[in-house]
Amino acid sequence: MPAARARRILGIDPGLRVTGFGLVEVDGTQVTYLASGCIRAAGTSLPTRLGVIARDLAHLIAETSPHEVAVEKVFVNVNPNSTLLLGQARGAAIAAAVLAGLPVTEYTAGQVKQAVVGRGRADKPQVQAMVQRLLLLPGAPAPDAADALACAICHAHGSAGFGALLAGRSRVRRGRLRG
Repeated sequence: MPAARARRILGIDPGLRVTGFGLVEVDGTQVTYLASGCIRAAGTSLPTRLGVIARDLAHLIAETSPHEVAVEKVFVNVNPNSTLLLGQARGAAIAAAVLAGLPVTEYTAGQVKQAVVGRGRADKPQVQAMVQRLLLLPGAPAPDAADALACAICHAHGSAGFGALLAGRSRVRRGRLRG
């Protein structure tokens, strides 16, 4: 059976002012850190901010050549207007990935925290610490970058096992999951 190729996963934590990104490579069960950072969308107008997010993510995708994208879903805030604005930032991020021909998977914040920390209500410092530990980083990444890396890690774990089976990338043979 041919060996599965390593996959690059770009995690995105969308925000109108700061959009975090994290790039990991998955080879079997090994998840390796490649890059992370934040896109800062300055400016006062919403269209300008959305344009910065879409443009900078498009450049990042072109430079790093990910195979898949994982995006954190927007949760409903107390303020519905904030939720709508954040949803537009998420839409700009998803559009950049889709225009590059990449598959996009979405995860709730609870799913991401559960996959990385082990509980869905973990706080940002816990996520930062676990991302640092899981990826063997010398220091904790910035909060938005850590959330994006956690999203990529969640996808790496979720797209293996039964997630890969459901997506048609794996099959069961003699009672065991095969790649």
